[in-house]
Amino acid sequence: MSTTPPYTEGLPMMNLFIASENAGSPFDSQLLTLGTSIIVFTVFLLLAKQFVWPHILKGLDQREQKLRDDLDAADEARQQANAALQEYEQELIKARTEAGEMIAKARLDAKAAAEELRANNLRELAAMKSAAAADIESAKRVAIGELHAEASTLAVAIASRVLNREITVDDQQSLMDESLARLSGSSK
Repeated sequence: MSTTPPYTEGLPMMNLFIASENAGSPFDSQLLTLGTSIIVFTVFLLLAKQFVWPHILKGLDQREQKLRDDLDAADEARQQANAALQEYEQELIKARTEAGEMIAKARLDAKAAAEELRANNLRELAAMKSAAAADIESAKRVAIGELHAEASTLAVAIASRVLNREITVDDQQSLMDESLARLSGSSK
């Protein structure tokens, strides 16, 4: 009598896979499954190594290269930004220096212009003062001359009435000179 179950009688090959009641361990029955799994896994690894793994490695290499390129580009951009910042700071310092120099020059120019204007005003004031003094002196002389002439004419008229005689031009001139000398001496 056979020890195999009735449902496996037509399948001689399956008898190897089915654990018998007399079998010692379950490991004996799964040995073929384990071997098949190992062979399939090995075939899968070989096929993956041959066909899939190169694409994966290529993708990883491309990604690594892209990351390196991005890092290099970022580093270069950072260096350019630093260079631009330094250039900007230098230009700013230069502009501040130039602005300070321009302000100082403008102050000096304004001070010089103010001094020049003041000197011109003082010169013009002195000239106007001198001209006014000269005009006053001239007007004074004219007025004194006119006053003397009028006074001498008046004095001659009074003297001729008092004396009932006519005074000559020479007499009039000598009287006038004498009167002027007395007026000049008394006004000093």
